[in-house]
Amino acid sequence: MLKLSDFLAGQGGQYAHADSLLSLVQEIAGACQAVAREISHGALRGNMGNVGRENVQGEQQKTLDLISNDIFVEMAARLPQVAAIASEEMEHAQTFAGKQGEYLLVFDPLDGSSNVNLNLSVGSIFSVLPAPQGQIDESSFIQAGTRQLAAGYALYGTSTMLVLTLGHGVHGFTLDPEQGEFYLTHPDLTIAADTQEFAINMSNQRFWQPPVQRYVDECIAGSSGPRGKDFNMRWVATMVAEVHRLLVRGGVFLYPLDSRSVGRGGRLRLLYEASPMGWLVEQAGGLASTGHRRILEVEPGSLHQRVAVILGAREEVERLQEYHSFTDPTA
Repeated sequence: MLKLSDFLAGQGGQYAHADSLLSLVQEIAGACQAVAREISHGALRGNMGNVGRENVQGEQQKTLDLISNDIFVEMAARLPQVAAIASEEMEHAQTFAGKQGEYLLVFDPLDGSSNVNLNLSVGSIFSVLPAPQGQIDESSFIQAGTRQLAAGYALYGTSTMLVLTLGHGVHGFTLDPEQGEFYLTHPDLTIAADTQEFAINMSNQRFWQPPVQRYVDECIAGSSGPRGKDFNMRWVATMVAEVHRLLVRGGVFLYPLDSRSVGRGGRLRLLYEASPMGWLVEQAGGLASTGHRRILEVEPGSLHQRVAVILGAREEVERLQEYHSFTDPTA
């Protein structure tokens, strides 16, 4: 099987600054390996609990959130090509004095960390953006998802996987822990245009807007309803695991705008959750939408901007966009 390093070496001719971008991806893979080790030893080292404070998102931070964040920060700090970073766990972007790097790195170091105590799948999400010329500051990160140069995630499940796009398809690599190498095991991942599976948090049903309520009601009605076919419903509460299922088995994932999140635009963060995952889904042949517009075309208004997320099977996302076309996107 092909090693990640050999795969990346074979991609060099397709990219400007190929060596620096591809070496950054290799370093990110190394950081993900380090996070995987910390997770596997979390209970043994007493690192599974909360630290007793919230992050900028208003979420309880776990010890593994901070350990994972530190791993990514330390990796980026020593790389000359990374000019600055932004993380879900950090209120502000961090720049590196004296570095004239070509790239900005944004990441969610431990997605789904509420699941770590349950021994369920968690992950890391990352995105690489071009660094603008001149002074680098927090405003440098305000870029639409169409500007991404690389994006992916690590899934820490029954095995550790790295799933990656460089703008030419989506490829999955599985970690051999004995060799310490990622190997290409899932080349050219694609999402079927139709599906009979959807993922949504049903506990929020009373808050949904009419388009989502209509869509889910039709799915639940099954073969006796207007869709004329039966659907399965899934929910893991880890975005990495939800998107991985789309890439491997198909389906559609929804974390839509609802009556509680209208004022803040949605639940998931645009820069380090929705945009990188949206690009992966599009590169695999699916669609990624807020319900009203393509996620990758949303211009961030701030570092931690949130958006509604609907992504996966093309035909299902198009149907949801059609249902949303009759509603006010700000209502």
